[in-house]
Amino acid sequence: MNKNSTSEIVDTLVKKAHEAQIVFEKYNQNQVDEVVTAVAWALCKPSTNKLISNLAVSSTGLGDAEDKILKNRRKTLGLLRDLKGVKTVGVINEIKEKGIIEIAKPVGVVGSITPSTNPAATPINNIINALKGRNSIIVSPSPAGSKVFKELLVFINKELEKVKAPKNLIQTFDEPATKELTNELMLKVNLVIVTGSLNNVKQAAQSGTPAIGVGQGNVTVIVDETADLKDAAKKIKMSKTFDNATSCSSENSLIIIDEIYKKTIDLLTVEGAILLNNEKKELLEKTLWVDGRLNREVIAKPAKFIADKIKLDVDNNVKILMIEEEGIGNKFLFSGEKLSPVLTLYKAKNFEHAKEIAHKILNHQGIGHSIGIHSKNNDRVMEIGLELPVCRVIVNQAHTFATGGSFTNGLPFSLSMGCGTWQKNSIDNNLNYKHFINTTKISTTIKGSEAKLKDYFEDYCKKYSPGESIDFE
Repeated sequence: MNKNSTSEIVDTLVKKAHEAQIVFEKYNQNQVDEVVTAVAWALCKPSTNKLISNLAVSSTGLGDAEDKILKNRRKTLGLLRDLKGVKTVGVINEIKEKGIIEIAKPVGVVGSITPSTNPAATPINNIINALKGRNSIIVSPSPAGSKVFKELLVFINKELEKVKAPKNLIQTFDEPATKELTNELMLKVNLVIVTGSLNNVKQAAQSGTPAIGVGQGNVTVIVDETADLKDAAKKIKMSKTFDNATSCSSENSLIIIDEIYKKTIDLLTVEGAILLNNEKKELLEKTLWVDGRLNREVIAKPAKFIADKIKLDVDNNVKILMIEEEGIGNKFLFSGEKLSPVLTLYKAKNFEHAKEIAHKILNHQGIGHSIGIHSKNNDRVMEIGLELPVCRVIVNQAHTFATGGSFTNGLPFSLSMGCGTWQKNSIDNNLNYKHFINTTKISTTIKGSEAKLKDYFEDYCKKYSPGESIDFE
């Protein structure tokens, strides 16, 4: 595809998107919310969800269809819960004591770059947030996920026709997106949202268009001696095996305090984990990575599939492959993200040592994203939050289900987690509707409160200029 045709394709999509957005911008809040509901139902409708989830696995080769059904439903319903009653049209806030009135405005045309690991859930999440802000959106799915999203878009448009939404409110490329098309899209929209490839995140940041990119995960979870170990083992199993560990929020390493190390391993074994010996560990490493890169033929596959590859005789009850590790860094591949039901174990002498290991892992990979802890010691939870470079600390929860919002925690439902400046991200929270609106602030006069020198400098001068005569008037 030459430059001219690439430019023409993107120009056509963006022109249609702008035209749709101008119409949509005039919608009232009830109309906007109806459009949002229509899009959500397009995926949540059980028959459609099943079809799309099965297609996602068959087309990408990644994940588990039943888990994707649950993910699509749960993430979409959770987002609807977060957005219920939220105003994004007209006056959305008034701060009377400051004389400030805030009015919501659209950002315009959104470009959404989405990964193959979540070819339905991530686009829908971005679409709903964009529409809530009265924007139009162009989705550029990964080539592997393109077929899935195009099929999903057919169902979306059928629902949008029912509510008489503007045509071309949501668009995608006719053919799987090339690198050139995606880069061109980034240049010509009003806002870029990138979930997935670090190369795409970097390209978006360099595009000159306002961009929100998210960082790489490499979740570490600490299990200390005060934890409810049975509960921790169950939640780790639930989280680590969900959708064959396609989520960036899936546990990659467990750091276990020495005195409860064996007991924790035993309980994980009851939950379907198996600890590999050194020989099988070496074979697993050669299978999971090829030339230092994760092997796409193995990632996001069940533990039994991976075990067969390394000639490890296990039954279907084995859900997690565990290996022990001490090293951290590029020479120790198991210390990084694995996108598979493979769990790395580290033994810590005590809690201080556990924090030290966790910090080293974060500095190697996944800094800023999140960390989990299973503990009954609230002081230790606070230590983690105060000392480690992460945007989220997940306490006594199944990490995969909790990080991107849960019905049992207060984090916004999202499939895109910002990692702050630690990973050169522009956001440090979960992507949500607030990132898809501009606000106009009306400022009126309030009762004056003139600042005085004495109020702010008297104590400072007493401390650092004692005896000096100072006229603060």
